[in-house]
Amino acid sequence: MDGIQHFGAFVAASVMLNLIPGPDTLFIVGQSVARGRRAGVLSALGIGAGALSHTALAAAGLSAVLATSALAFEAVKLAGALYLVWLGVQSFRAGRATSAGPAEAVALSSAALFRQAWLTNLLNPKVALFFLAFLPQFVAPGAGGAPFVLLGLTFVVTGTLWGLALALSAARLGALLRGGAASAWLNRACGALFVGLGVQLLLSRSHAA
Repeated sequence: MDGIQHFGAFVAASVMLNLIPGPDTLFIVGQSVARGRRAGVLSALGIGAGALSHTALAAAGLSAVLATSALAFEAVKLAGALYLVWLGVQSFRAGRATSAGPAEAVALSSAALFRQAWLTNLLNPKVALFFLAFLPQFVAPGAGGAPFVLLGLTFVVTGTLWGLALALSAARLGALLRGGAASAWLNRACGALFVGLGVQLLLSRSHAA
């Protein structure tokens, strides 16, 4: 492709990178198991929308601010860490609701679920830095912004497809567990993992360190 180097290698690397578990994977699996296939699909699409937002920000040059400004990076990192901790608390609460009854456990609108997934990805500053560090390796010198956007969209598509597959698989497991003690404990485990990821992000070293 014009302006893009080693596109096949980029696709393969994108697939492998998307397979690495992280906050996005945890969110999709947790929502799929707790709330079902529809929630899992919305979660995967929301995560994809977050990655798409990162692509747009990187293409506009705004993500470069995170790479050069320690203050901006720390501000986004703090927001992302606090958001992950908040998601953890919500998962703990969902665990209690599941123990009380399945109707309460699914009381979340589609828009709210999509927004939560979008913010989970968007508020991770390491995703923005990843786009700045990874994508340029496959763009020919002087090629302009179009190849960068195309690579970003390719990464979004591969990630979203993986997220959808993950959601459908996890929803099947959730159908067996939902409404019982196992589902409640799974929500609590997801909550603990979200809190742990939030603390890990908060304590991680700045890119400028």
